[in-house]
Amino acid sequence: MAKVSGLWRHPIKSHGREALNSVSLEAGKTMPGDRVWAVAHEASKADASAWSPCANFSIGAKAPGLMAINAVYDEAAGRVTLTHPELAELTLDPDTEGDRLVAWTRPIMPEGRAASARVIRVPGRGMTDTDYPSVSIGNLASHRAVEESMGQSLSEKRWRINVWLDGLEPWEEFGWAGREIQIGSVRFLVRERVRRCMATTANPETGLRDAETLKTLNGFGHQDLGMYAEVIGTGEIALGDSVVIS
Repeated sequence: MAKVSGLWRHPIKSHGREALNSVSLEAGKTMPGDRVWAVAHEASKADASAWSPCANFSIGAKAPGLMAINAVYDEAAGRVTLTHPELAELTLDPDTEGDRLVAWTRPIMPEGRAASARVIRVPGRGMTDTDYPSVSIGNLASHRAVEESMGQSLSEKRWRINVWLDGLEPWEEFGWAGREIQIGSVRFLVRERVRRCMATTANPETGLRDAETLKTLNGFGHQDLGMYAEVIGTGEIALGDSVVIS
């Protein structure tokens, strides 16, 4: 039987990840604390009025150094602590100290790209890559299939998945589109595959591109890993919880 093997949130989009032991999810919403903020670049028209697509933001696909950030989000204090192997630790309130985050990441941002400009937050939902509030679900067997094809060990952190499952067949999750599943006490409607970008080529420990993940995925006949799902039934997920496929 498939079990939950990992839970992750990313408080600031593309600027760090945090492992969790459990999480409570609410119908119609993104994972609490996930992509609460996003860093708009200087060419972006995004603001706090509505969801915007990822092209408006500083992301790992364009700035691989961002992939090496880790985060700890203190929800009660509204503060996020960020670490990176090449930068001093930073703790800030993204709502009021966005300029500190922009300055902190400047040394790891590539030249020739639109520079980070400001931090935004859309009330009521995280800035996921879908225009609907989504939670991403990954299958460790599919991850291992990519590793085997490459002959290279990969961290699952490359994929920036929220909920990892173990105990499935490789690519089994692709058959879930349009179906309901239950993980722990949370009900999901699985919507679509997650199409992967250049962010996955960067090592999450170093921020350096070192893996042909997209070429490898295309060798399987697609460029996808993971599924986007909507929460349709409020509940809680914890590490080790079982998965039921409707």
